[in-house]
Amino acid sequence: MTTATTAYEQLREKIESNTALVGVIGLGYVGLPLAHAMHRGGLPVLGFDVDDSKIDKLERGENYLKHLGAEMTRTLSDSDRFTATNDFSRLGECDAVIVAVPTPLGPHHEPDLSYVLGSARDIGRSLRPGQLVSLESTTYPGTTRDEFLPAMLEEARRHAPGGAKDIRVGENLFVAFSPEREDPGRKDHDTTTIPKLVGGVDARSTELATLLYGKAVRHAVAVGSAEVAEAAKLLENIFRAVNIALVNEMKTVLTELGVDVWEVIEAASTKPFGFMPFYPGPGLGGHCIPIDPFYLTWKAKEVGRPTRFIELAGEVNTQMPEYVVHRVGLALNDLGKAVKGSRVLVLGLAYKANVDDTRESPSFELIERLRELGAHVDYSDPHVPRTVPVRKHDLGMTSVDLTPESLKGYDAVLVSTAHDLFDWGLVAEHARLVVDTRNAMKDHAAALGDRLVKA
Repeated sequence: MTTATTAYEQLREKIESNTALVGVIGLGYVGLPLAHAMHRGGLPVLGFDVDDSKIDKLERGENYLKHLGAEMTRTLSDSDRFTATNDFSRLGECDAVIVAVPTPLGPHHEPDLSYVLGSARDIGRSLRPGQLVSLESTTYPGTTRDEFLPAMLEEARRHAPGGAKDIRVGENLFVAFSPEREDPGRKDHDTTTIPKLVGGVDARSTELATLLYGKAVRHAVAVGSAEVAEAAKLLENIFRAVNIALVNEMKTVLTELGVDVWEVIEAASTKPFGFMPFYPGPGLGGHCIPIDPFYLTWKAKEVGRPTRFIELAGEVNTQMPEYVVHRVGLALNDLGKAVKGSRVLVLGLAYKANVDDTRESPSFELIERLRELGAHVDYSDPHVPRTVPVRKHDLGMTSVDLTPESLKGYDAVLVSTAHDLFDWGLVAEHARLVVDTRNAMKDHAAALGDRLVKA
């Protein structure tokens, strides 16, 4: 019988020699660039996804995530070291399995681990001694050890009772957590240059997972446990959420005082220490900041500890779309118009500039709230030509082209996302009213005069 030490040594040798087959579950914003990074590091990769359209596009070398570029998928498609599949029974072929699936919130802001636990069970059905499994999906401390791992082992016992009894965590099964740190559209860093935290449920799991990630990234950082890695990811995003809430709240106060918050941030940023600029906006978007902090607030209730900073930040940030809509109403009122019956064009459906990522975008809420008030609302976004159904919204809309004629046809233009592809000079020249949540019109403020309102 293969000894536990031999299983560890064999897996280590496979990783070091680039013969370990790496499976990546979830070929989205996190999984696809990670699969490419592993492949670029010399490892064979088997990608898994439930979306058949993604599998088909990868086979053709097409990239369904435009910000990643076409070269990435062409490289994978042309390689004999990469295959994409929807056949999860092949997970047993993999020496290492990385899970990069969504962790959304439920209807009451409670963690939804259904995708994580579903992946655990998928792995469990084909689990064998000698595998490394790493979870990347953002979650609360203890998930990997107390929920993900037990679900995997329970499924293994159910489907392979003979082989499952030989599985011993830390001896011939290795489990870790390594949080994703993707930021779609960022140019100064990518998957390979962002340091990767790695924490296992035991020392050997940490060691093997760190070795594996070292093939894909320049700097894999081993930490003391899976729980440390899980908590570090939450801290990173809670830090951002709290500071964004701070400037959002300052925006509402300074606006009433007649002070431009953007100028204030620029002025404060001249201090070379003790200050880091964060910027206000129409609300939070993306998968991380609107969601991750609530994973800790939920877990904190289990140990009876309040999370007042986090909850207050969440309250401030979630009020921003309502605040922006209120500012639109006031601006229209100054022109003698009601929101009801007005035509409003929202610039930008993506949650951040220069990408096509609409996850949790505040633009959806802005559009729906304005519609509820009786406005006719359209949107323009060169990166998102049409809407698709998402978790909370199904708008059924198509992007409007920006032309002098189209701009003149709206009572107000609401800037929600400051894409570089927008012609801000054209907007300034032809829009009747601009409500700017991103300071996108700062270079045209003089020309706009009273037609510019910041929100």
